[in-house]
Amino acid sequence: MTPENILPEALLESIRGRAAGYDRDNTFFFEDLEELAAAGYLKLFVPASDGGMGLGLETAAQCQRRLATAAPATALAINMHLVWTGVAHVLAARGDASLEFVLQEAARGEIFAFGNSEAGNDAVLFDSTTAATPLPGGGYSFTGTKIFTSLSPAWTRLGIFGKDAHARAGEGELVHGFIGRDTPDYAILDDWDTLGMRASQSNTTVLDGVEVGPDRIFRKLPVGPNADPLIFAIFACFESLLAAVYTGIGERALVLGVEAVKRRTSFKNAGRSYAQDPDIRRKVAEAAMAMDSLYPHLLAVTRDVDALAEHGPLWFPRLVGLKVHATETARRVVDLAIRVSGGSSYFSGSELERLYRDVLAGMFHPSDDESAHNTVANAWLGPLAD
Repeated sequence: MTPENILPEALLESIRGRAAGYDRDNTFFFEDLEELAAAGYLKLFVPASDGGMGLGLETAAQCQRRLATAAPATALAINMHLVWTGVAHVLAARGDASLEFVLQEAARGEIFAFGNSEAGNDAVLFDSTTAATPLPGGGYSFTGTKIFTSLSPAWTRLGIFGKDAHARAGEGELVHGFIGRDTPDYAILDDWDTLGMRASQSNTTVLDGVEVGPDRIFRKLPVGPNADPLIFAIFACFESLLAAVYTGIGERALVLGVEAVKRRTSFKNAGRSYAQDPDIRRKVAEAAMAMDSLYPHLLAVTRDVDALAEHGPLWFPRLVGLKVHATETARRVVDLAIRVSGGSSYFSGSELERLYRDVLAGMFHPSDDESAHNTVANAWLGPLAD
């Protein structure tokens, strides 16, 4: 199946038609979610034998790129469900069935969200400020605060992790598990009032002793970087699908910029089209060339994940490099599109104005620019000396 088959133009236009209203009212995309679920979109990674589409990361990323051209905030939030189902798919392809239940539950209509981000935790997946306290029988109690929990109004399964500080002879252990919507002792704060990506409703989630049974604990890892396949799978899906969303934003901005240039005329030059202005033409060309370098980058990385390519220690630099390339390129292209579109794009309600706000979120997703450059430098030059 192709992205065009999965997201036909009529569905895409229906979603695009609601994006401005969700943004203006700071509301969740319930109608989009309903239509996408009905189209089977939440089952991109679910095996065909279980009623899904059985796709790999390459096609899923192209679908997310296409969805983001219509509604970036919807695509960004849907990413979180696709990250978990994608992680289960990537692990299964490598012989690890530990998250097979995620694909089975997604096949039954469960919606997964990502509850790992924590304020001030720049170690990301390699440490946690959330306390994971062992319970009799093998379960854990989690206490902590998770931020940027996309899909907050709709998720039915939330992946979380925390640290058992006393495990592994006091070195600590990171414990990963899932809670359900009906699990007690957590709260979702109504605090998502942001510059952009408003429809994602990525509210703060407070865990106050929320208990996860042993059957929902799926990984225990040492604190710090490690080679567990789960870490690779999360990075591969998270970074690639993020890159896909921002690639879609850049793609849409370029289209809008070109349309605006073709409409605009110069009063000073007797109604001459701005499409004939050399400075404008250069900016459009710059934006197009930037996007032309991004499309094959996204394809190459996601194709390698699907093909089980072996890049060894260069895998993580490739993944974080893709994310930074996509978010920074999209930001530059949106800026160029606004520059060639004129003052109308500065007004509230303009699609480019919304894209300008949405694209800024790219700098906050892990891996951020500083972390990504450090990862790449370490891979090529080795770590900094003590």
